[in-house]
Amino acid sequence: MSLVNLAHVCSHLNNATKARLGFTSIPNSNLHLKLCLALQNDGFISSVVRGGLEPPPMHNLLGIPTAYDEVQEMEPLTQSNVATRRLWLGLKYWRSQPVLSKISMVSKPTRRLTIDVSGLREVVRGQKSGYIEGLRSPGESLYLSTDKGIKEARECVEKKLGGLVLCRVL
Repeated sequence: MSLVNLAHVCSHLNNATKARLGFTSIPNSNLHLKLCLALQNDGFISSVVRGGLEPPPMHNLLGIPTAYDEVQEMEPLTQSNVATRRLWLGLKYWRSQPVLSKISMVSKPTRRLTIDVSGLREVVRGQKSGYIEGLRSPGESLYLSTDKGIKEARECVEKKLGGLVLCRVL
């Protein structure tokens, strides 16, 4: 798991929302895909579509089926085209403000922060636990990499899971 690449993705998403882009692309990796699917589950982004260098059709990004919708086959993944795979993300806005206003890394590549369930309970309640600040804003989320995949902090408390703290989303 490369936290350097994840830091690049976080800064790219911050820049894309500041530029008011409708959709953007990030490099395809399993970590990026799982984090983006978790962000989509929590309503921060609208869609996640795997593709190549060219963006997929707009109705695929928006999730709107069409009458003439053909099944778009992606070319098979080979050693020569693995670097060209991208994840295309649809960004959400509400009343001209981005839903994903800020995403920041908590663990750094040189310092990985893990947390157990009791420390995570304090963070969810808004208190500081170790080096991790509590969740204070109403829409704030904290994402962890656990044995069961990437989960939000409140979900980890319910399922009694701890793990590596990845990023904080406002």
